[in-house]
Amino acid sequence: MATSDSKDFSPDIAEYVEEAFERCGLEVRTGYDLRSARRSLNLLFADWANRGLNRWTIQQKTLSLAQGVSVYPLGDLTMTVGGSGSFTVGETITGGTSGATASITSAPSSTSFAITVPSGTFTASETLTGGTSAATTTLSSAVSFEDTQASIDILSAAVRQNSGTSTQTDTSISRVSRDDFLSIPSKRTQARPTQYYVDRQVTPRVRLWSTPDSSSDYILIYDRLTRIDDADALTNTPDVPFRFYPCLTAGLAYYLALKKAPQRMQMLKAMYEEEFERAAAEDRDRSSLSLTPSRDYYTFIS
Repeated sequence: MATSDSKDFSPDIAEYVEEAFERCGLEVRTGYDLRSARRSLNLLFADWANRGLNRWTIQQKTLSLAQGVSVYPLGDLTMTVGGSGSFTVGETITGGTSGATASITSAPSSTSFAITVPSGTFTASETLTGGTSAATTTLSSAVSFEDTQASIDILSAAVRQNSGTSTQTDTSISRVSRDDFLSIPSKRTQARPTQYYVDRQVTPRVRLWSTPDSSSDYILIYDRLTRIDDADALTNTPDVPFRFYPCLTAGLAYYLALKKAPQRMQMLKAMYEEEFERAAAEDRDRSSLSLTPSRDYYTFIS
Protein backbone atom coordinates (compact mmCIF):
# COMPACT_ATOMS: atom_id res chain seq x y z
CA MET A 1 0.00 0.00 0.00
CA ALA A 2 1.38 3.41 -0.98
CA THR A 3 2.14 6.02 1.65
CA SER A 4 0.93 9.60 1.34
CA ASP A 5 4.40 10.96 0.47
CA SER A 6 3.27 14.02 2.41
CA LYS A 7 4.88 15.73 5.41
CA ASP A 8 2.81 18.88 5.71
CA PHE A 9 0.48 18.09 8.65
CA SER A 10 0.20 21.48 10.33
CA PRO A 11 -3.05 22.09 12.23
CA ASP A 12 -4.26 25.65 12.69
CA ILE A 13 -5.28 27.04 16.05
CA ALA A 14 -8.95 26.19 15.52
CA GLU A 15 -8.05 22.49 15.07
CA TYR A 16 -5.96 22.48 18.26
CA VAL A 17 -8.88 24.02 20.11
CA GLU A 18 -11.27 21.35 18.82
CA GLU A 19 -8.88 18.56 19.82
CA ALA A 20 -8.39 20.05 23.30
CA PHE A 21 -12.15 20.38 23.85
CA GLU A 22 -12.66 16.77 22.77
CA ARG A 23 -10.07 15.63 25.32
CA CYS A 24 -12.12 17.48 27.92
CA GLY A 25 -15.24 15.62 26.75
CA LEU A 26 -16.72 18.84 25.37
CA GLU A 27 -17.54 20.56 22.09
CA VAL A 28 -16.87 24.13 21.00
CA ARG A 29 -20.28 25.80 20.97
CA THR A 30 -19.85 29.56 21.27
CA GLY A 31 -17.53 32.31 20.18
CA TYR A 32 -16.57 32.81 23.81
CA ASP A 33 -15.31 29.20 23.93
CA LEU A 34 -12.92 30.05 21.10
CA ARG A 35 -11.73 33.29 22.75
CA SER A 36 -11.22 31.48 26.06
CA ALA A 37 -9.18 28.73 24.36
CA ARG A 38 -7.04 31.23 22.46
CA ARG A 39 -6.31 33.08 25.70
CA SER A 40 -5.34 29.80 27.38
CA LEU A 41 -3.03 28.96 24.47
CA ASN A 42 -1.16 32.26 24.83
CA LEU A 43 -0.79 31.65 28.57
CA LEU A 44 0.57 28.17 27.76
CA PHE A 45 3.22 29.78 25.55
CA ALA A 46 4.20 32.02 28.48
CA ASP A 47 4.56 28.90 30.65
CA TRP A 48 6.86 27.35 28.04
CA ALA A 49 9.01 30.49 28.08
CA ASN A 50 9.37 30.19 31.86
CA ARG A 51 10.33 26.53 31.50
CA GLY A 52 12.79 27.27 28.69
CA LEU A 53 10.90 25.18 26.14
CA ASN A 54 11.23 27.30 23.02
CA ARG A 55 14.76 26.88 21.69
CA TRP A 56 13.47 27.14 18.11
CA THR A 57 12.97 30.87 18.80
CA ILE A 58 16.70 31.47 19.36
CA GLN A 59 17.98 34.29 17.15
CA GLN A 60 21.51 35.56 16.61
CA LYS A 61 21.60 39.35 16.69
CA THR A 62 24.27 41.97 16.09
CA LEU A 63 24.47 45.34 17.81
CA SER A 64 26.86 48.13 16.91
CA LEU A 65 28.41 49.60 20.06
CA ALA A 66 29.01 53.33 20.51
CA GLN A 67 31.85 54.90 22.46
CA GLY A 68 30.76 55.90 25.94
CA VAL A 69 27.43 54.02 25.83
CA SER A 70 27.24 51.01 28.15
CA VAL A 71 23.50 50.19 28.28
CA TYR A 72 21.70 48.85 25.17
CA PRO A 73 18.23 47.48 24.36
CA LEU A 74 18.02 43.71 24.03
CA GLY A 75 16.82 43.72 20.44
CA ASP A 76 16.19 46.20 17.64
CA LEU A 77 15.10 49.64 18.84
CA THR A 78 15.06 52.26 16.11
CA MET A 79 13.30 55.51 15.35
CA THR A 80 12.38 56.83 11.91
CA VAL A 81 13.30 60.47 11.42
CA GLY A 82 13.38 63.11 8.72
CA GLY A 83 17.17 62.90 8.41
CA SER A 84 20.01 61.47 10.48
CA GLY A 85 23.11 62.65 8.64
CA SER A 86 23.97 65.63 10.85
CA PHE A 87 23.86 63.74 14.15
CA THR A 88 26.76 62.10 15.99
CA VAL A 89 26.79 58.48 17.16
CA GLY A 90 26.90 58.39 20.96
CA GLU A 91 25.24 61.77 21.52
CA THR A 92 22.01 62.25 23.44
CA ILE A 93 18.89 63.39 21.61
CA THR A 94 16.01 65.19 23.30
CA GLY A 95 12.37 65.48 22.24
CA GLY A 96 11.26 69.08 21.95
CA THR A 97 7.69 68.35 23.09
CA SER A 98 8.01 65.29 25.31
CA GLY A 99 11.40 66.03 26.89
CA ALA A 100 12.26 62.33 26.41
CA THR A 101 15.93 61.46 25.92
CA ALA A 102 17.96 58.61 24.41
CA SER A 103 21.46 58.03 23.07
CA ILE A 104 22.18 57.27 19.40
CA THR A 105 24.06 53.98 19.04
CA SER A 106 24.19 53.90 15.22
CA ALA A 107 22.55 55.34 12.12
CA PRO A 108 21.45 52.37 9.96
CA SER A 109 20.14 54.65 7.20
CA SER A 110 19.76 58.32 6.30
CA THR A 111 16.33 58.37 7.94
CA SER A 112 16.76 56.21 11.04
CA PHE A 113 18.58 55.96 14.37
CA ALA A 114 19.29 52.96 16.54
CA ILE A 115 18.85 54.21 20.10
CA THR A 116 19.08 53.18 23.72
CA VAL A 117 15.91 52.61 25.75
CA PRO A 118 14.44 56.13 26.09
CA SER A 119 13.92 57.96 29.33
CA GLY A 120 10.37 59.18 28.80
CA THR A 121 8.16 58.69 25.74
CA PHE A 122 8.92 60.35 22.42
CA THR A 123 5.97 61.85 20.53
CA ALA A 124 5.46 61.43 16.79
CA SER A 125 6.15 64.60 14.75
CA GLU A 126 8.09 66.31 17.53
CA THR A 127 11.49 67.90 16.95
CA LEU A 128 14.60 66.01 18.09
CA THR A 129 17.75 67.92 19.02
CA GLY A 130 21.27 66.49 19.33
CA GLY A 131 23.04 67.30 22.58
CA THR A 132 26.50 67.46 20.99
CA SER A 133 25.89 68.37 17.35
CA ALA A 134 22.88 70.64 18.03
CA ALA A 135 21.39 69.16 14.84
CA THR A 136 17.61 68.88 14.59
CA THR A 137 15.19 66.57 12.82
CA THR A 138 11.59 65.41 13.10
CA LEU A 139 10.41 62.08 14.52
CA SER A 140 8.29 60.48 11.79
CA SER A 141 6.41 57.93 13.93
CA ALA A 142 6.20 56.59 17.46
CA VAL A 143 9.04 54.33 18.61
CA SER A 144 8.08 50.61 18.58
CA PHE A 145 9.33 48.45 21.45
CA GLU A 146 7.87 45.20 20.06
CA ASP A 147 11.14 43.55 19.03
CA THR A 148 12.95 44.45 22.25
CA GLN A 149 10.08 43.40 24.51
CA ALA A 150 9.89 40.05 22.68
CA SER A 151 13.34 39.19 24.08
CA ILE A 152 13.47 36.75 27.00
CA ASP A 153 17.17 36.27 27.69
CA ILE A 154 20.69 36.11 26.26
CA LEU A 155 22.24 32.65 25.98
CA SER A 156 25.77 33.68 24.98
CA ALA A 157 27.58 36.75 23.70
CA ALA A 158 30.83 37.87 22.08
CA VAL A 159 32.42 41.14 20.99
CA ARG A 160 33.55 41.36 17.35
CA GLN A 161 36.40 43.58 16.20
CA ASN A 162 37.53 44.46 12.66
CA SER A 163 34.29 43.13 11.22
CA GLY A 164 34.47 42.04 7.57
CA THR A 165 38.26 42.12 7.38
CA SER A 166 40.90 39.37 7.35
CA THR A 167 41.69 40.22 10.98
CA GLN A 168 38.11 39.88 12.24
CA THR A 169 38.02 38.41 15.73
CA ASP A 170 35.20 37.35 18.04
CA THR A 171 36.00 37.40 21.76
CA SER A 172 33.61 35.72 24.17
CA ILE A 173 32.41 37.85 27.09
CA SER A 174 31.16 36.51 30.41
CA ARG A 175 27.79 37.05 32.05
CA VAL A 176 27.63 38.40 35.59
CA SER A 177 24.80 38.70 38.11
CA ARG A 178 23.10 41.91 39.21
CA ASP A 179 25.09 41.90 42.47
CA ASP A 180 28.40 41.33 40.70
CA PHE A 181 27.68 44.12 38.22
CA LEU A 182 26.68 46.47 41.03
CA SER A 183 29.97 45.71 42.80
CA ILE A 184 32.10 46.88 39.85
CA PRO A 185 33.68 50.09 41.19
CA SER A 186 34.68 51.68 37.87
CA LYS A 187 31.66 51.36 35.60
CA ARG A 188 32.71 54.29 33.39
CA THR A 189 36.08 52.75 32.49
CA GLN A 190 36.36 52.66 28.69
CA ALA A 191 37.92 49.63 27.00
CA ARG A 192 36.82 46.52 25.10
CA PRO A 193 33.78 45.08 26.93
CA THR A 194 34.52 41.82 28.76
CA GLN A 195 31.37 41.28 30.86
CA TYR A 196 27.64 41.81 30.54
CA TYR A 197 24.57 41.81 32.75
CA VAL A 198 21.04 41.22 31.42
CA ASP A 199 18.59 43.61 33.07
CA ARG A 200 15.31 41.76 32.52
CA GLN A 201 12.83 44.60 32.66
CA VAL A 202 9.59 44.79 30.63
CA THR A 203 11.87 46.37 28.02
CA PRO A 204 15.04 44.28 28.57
CA ARG A 205 18.49 45.87 28.51
CA VAL A 206 22.05 44.54 28.38
CA ARG A 207 24.63 46.41 30.47
CA LEU A 208 28.27 46.15 29.39
CA TRP A 209 31.54 46.49 31.23
CA SER A 210 33.88 47.97 30.30
CA THR A 211 32.13 50.82 28.52
CA PRO A 212 33.14 50.67 24.81
CA ASP A 213 36.04 52.95 23.90
CA SER A 214 37.05 54.45 20.54
CA SER A 215 39.98 52.13 19.77
CA SER A 216 37.87 49.79 17.61
CA ASP A 217 34.47 49.47 15.95
CA TYR A 218 32.95 46.99 18.38
CA ILE A 219 29.94 44.84 17.49
CA LEU A 220 28.08 42.79 20.07
CA ILE A 221 27.09 39.36 18.74
CA TYR A 222 24.58 37.52 20.90
CA ASP A 223 22.12 34.64 20.83
CA ARG A 224 18.81 35.66 22.33
CA LEU A 225 15.76 33.65 23.32
CA THR A 226 12.53 35.30 22.15
CA ARG A 227 8.83 34.87 22.75
CA ILE A 228 6.78 32.43 20.72
CA ASP A 229 4.47 34.24 18.29
CA ASP A 230 1.04 34.93 19.76
CA ALA A 231 -2.01 32.87 18.88
CA ASP A 232 -4.15 35.57 17.26
CA ALA A 233 -6.45 34.52 14.43
CA LEU A 234 -7.91 31.01 14.63
CA THR A 235 -6.60 30.38 11.12
CA ASN A 236 -3.01 31.00 12.26
CA THR A 237 -0.56 28.12 12.48
CA PRO A 238 1.11 28.04 15.92
CA ASP A 239 4.77 28.99 16.05
CA VAL A 240 5.94 25.53 17.14
CA PRO A 241 7.82 22.76 15.29
CA PHE A 242 6.20 19.42 14.44
CA ARG A 243 7.76 17.54 17.36
CA PHE A 244 5.93 19.78 19.87
CA TYR A 245 2.39 19.23 18.55
CA PRO A 246 1.52 16.58 21.20
CA CYS A 247 2.81 18.79 24.04
CA LEU A 248 0.85 21.80 22.79
CA THR A 249 -2.38 19.79 22.47
CA ALA A 250 -2.02 18.18 25.91
CA GLY A 251 -1.18 21.52 27.53
CA LEU A 252 -4.15 23.31 26.00
CA ALA A 253 -6.49 20.49 27.05
CA TYR A 254 -5.20 20.75 30.64
CA TYR A 255 -5.61 24.55 30.70
CA LEU A 256 -9.19 24.22 29.40
CA ALA A 257 -9.98 21.51 31.94
CA LEU A 258 -9.13 23.95 34.74
CA LYS A 259 -12.09 26.06 33.59
CA LYS A 260 -14.52 23.65 31.96
CA ALA A 261 -13.84 20.04 32.97
CA PRO A 262 -12.38 19.91 36.50
CA GLN A 263 -13.22 16.21 36.77
CA ARG A 264 -10.61 15.49 34.08
CA MET A 265 -8.05 17.98 35.31
CA GLN A 266 -5.72 15.56 37.12
CA MET A 267 -5.65 13.10 34.23
CA LEU A 268 -4.99 15.82 31.64
CA LYS A 269 -2.34 17.44 33.82
CA ALA A 270 -0.46 14.13 34.09
CA MET A 271 -0.65 13.72 30.30
CA TYR A 272 0.62 17.27 29.79
CA GLU A 273 3.56 16.84 32.18
CA GLU A 274 4.49 13.55 30.46
CA GLU A 275 4.39 15.16 27.03
CA PHE A 276 6.31 18.13 28.35
CA GLU A 277 9.08 15.93 29.76
CA ARG A 278 9.47 14.18 26.42
CA ALA A 279 9.57 17.47 24.53
CA ALA A 280 12.01 19.07 26.99
CA ALA A 281 14.34 16.06 26.83
CA GLU A 282 14.43 16.33 23.03
CA ASP A 283 14.78 20.12 22.89
CA ARG A 284 18.49 20.35 23.71
CA ASP A 285 21.84 20.95 22.08
CA ARG A 286 23.94 17.97 21.06
CA SER A 287 27.70 17.90 20.67
CA SER A 288 30.49 15.37 20.44
CA LEU A 289 32.00 14.14 23.71
CA SER A 290 35.74 13.60 23.92
CA LEU A 291 37.37 12.04 26.98
CA THR A 292 41.11 12.23 27.62
CA PRO A 293 42.47 10.10 30.46
CA SER A 294 44.85 11.74 32.91
CA ARG A 295 48.41 10.46 32.97
CA ASP A 296 48.35 10.82 36.77
CA TYR A 297 46.51 7.52 37.03
CA TYR A 298 48.73 5.47 34.73
CA THR A 299 50.83 2.73 36.30
CA PHE A 300 54.14 2.24 34.61
CA ILE A 301 55.54 -1.32 34.61
CA SER A 302 59.27 -1.66 34.01
